[in-house]
Amino acid sequence: MKSLSITGLILLAVSALLFYLTTDFTVGGITISHMMGVMGGVGIGLIIGGMVGYVSKGSAIKAEEKKREFKRLQQEKEELEKQAADIARREAELQQNQNPQI
Repeated sequence: MKSLSITGLILLAVSALLFYLTTDFTVGGITISHMMGVMGGVGIGLIIGGMVGYVSKGSAIKAEEKKREFKRLQQEKEELEKQAADIARREAELQQNQNPQI
């Protein structure tokens, strides 16, 4: 997003420069073609901004889902490790009860 903002500012500066060069630095030289150009530029900017925002939001949602899935898998792993340790402890106790040392 930062590079997109910088690109937008550069394009805005170029458009302002071209506007003032084509109107001979006077506001009275504004014609309908200038207004059409401004509206076209705004429209293109909104379309590109919307697409970039949509893609960014989709990427953020996917990343959040991956984080939640990773946390869930970690919890399942910890539970399975606890169960395995409990089973191993029970088997050790069972072995001791079956083979008491004299």
